[in-house]
Amino acid sequence: MTTETPFAFKRHVRSIWISDVHLGYSGCSADHLLGFLRQMRCQNLFLVGDIVDFWSLKRRRYWPQSHNNVVRSILGKAKHGTRVVFVPGNHDEVMRDYDGMALGDVEIRDELIHETADGRRLLILHGDQFDSAVMHSRLIGLIGCKLYDGLLWVNGWVNWVRRKMGRDYWSLAAFLKHRVKNAVNYIENFERAVAREAKVRDVDGLVCGHIHRPTISTIDNKLYLNCGDWVESCTALLEHHDGSIELVHFSDRAESLEVLKPVVAEQAA
Repeated sequence: MTTETPFAFKRHVRSIWISDVHLGYSGCSADHLLGFLRQMRCQNLFLVGDIVDFWSLKRRRYWPQSHNNVVRSILGKAKHGTRVVFVPGNHDEVMRDYDGMALGDVEIRDELIHETADGRRLLILHGDQFDSAVMHSRLIGLIGCKLYDGLLWVNGWVNWVRRKMGRDYWSLAAFLKHRVKNAVNYIENFERAVAREAKVRDVDGLVCGHIHRPTISTIDNKLYLNCGDWVESCTALLEHHDGSIELVHFSDRAESLEVLKPVVAEQAA
């Protein structure tokens, strides 16, 4: 059951995972992410790919101050003792050439294994490795990106009308993902591929992003954790000090930015 929890109880955690921020893209919810980062403290911050959208930057130069502020907040955490690990995705894949290196206080890893406080081993990678359409055809990936941009543009107008009517935000992209058969099949195939990889790697679960669908579930006895994104869902995964993992949504309706709404608080048996 979903309940609201005071932000103060979430402020100090062991680990945070975020993905698909898409800095450099006009649809990035940078202000919400900045509010989240400023109010969180953690030992580990994992940036699970598509943090900077180089694809979008090639099409259009867009980098407002809010995007600079997010970068500065992340670098500030790294400077003051948080372990920050950047796992590049397909939109910032140029950074994969620096696998194993550190840029300042930020580690760059193509993938890594994280051990939770309760001893579970989680493989962390972006997830485009399981997306055959993107992996085998960059053109198809770019077409998909254009279609997603179009959906967000339409969605902006829909939600402008909804705000005028006093209604909450509604995601057209998420609606279509859940209703269109091909999209549903793609998501299911993606999740099964992740579970198979977790079995092959002999880990307890896998953390990824890429498909912009925040989830915690168990598939074939393997924990599947997807961070979601900071374009629409504004979600993150948190590991608490006992090793439990929670998926949270940063509320864009909280004027004080002091509320996190737990979406799923499921832990593998």
